[in-house]
Amino acid sequence: LAGEGGQGDQNGEQDSHRRSWWMKRSARRGQHSAGVLKRGSFEDTRERTVGKTVIDGVSGVEALAGKEIGVSSWRPMTYDAIVRFADATGDHQWIHVDRERTARESPFGKPIAHGYFTLSLIAALFFELVEVKNFSMVINYGLNKVRFPAPLKEGQRYRLNMKLGAVTKIANGVEGLLDATVEVEGERKPACVAELVFRFYGRNG
Repeated sequence: LAGEGGQGDQNGEQDSHRRSWWMKRSARRGQHSAGVLKRGSFEDTRERTVGKTVIDGVSGVEALAGKEIGVSSWRPMTYDAIVRFADATGDHQWIHVDRERTARESPFGKPIAHGYFTLSLIAALFFELVEVKNFSMVINYGLNKVRFPAPLKEGQRYRLNMKLGAVTKIANGVEGLLDATVEVEGERKPACVAELVFRFYGRNG
């Protein structure tokens, strides 16, 4: 019996070690997954924002090439904002502004933001993420490509996820390609994916 009891204690210790190892391994995995959100999935609703990324002069842009700029805070898409954009542009198509009809006929069930409205959100959110210093000016030079994979509906929350791509020299500055994704809370597909061209001009003298 002493022998059986000893074997039982030994097995118990082994089980305890295995459980301890598994708990530590799971904890490590949990810590890792809490800080990383898989690309293409926006279902993590935890705030991932930190302090602003400081871009200090032309050399600061060059140093950020190929790196993540950051993720903005969540913001709600409101019906009033959609209507104001419709009024500003003259685009009052019913899928954007007619709540009763969208409830009856739209596959989305609610009014949706105009695609160009969603695109226009990027500029303001970009400056939520960065602080620019020692430039004479920073300009939006245009877009290389833009897509609207999914609608942004009234009442949904969105945020900007941005990365700086290639950076090339221009006269008195640099041109940077910004990879921008407007993510929608709880949705797998983003509302907008765009490659923007920004030009950063250094201070004269």
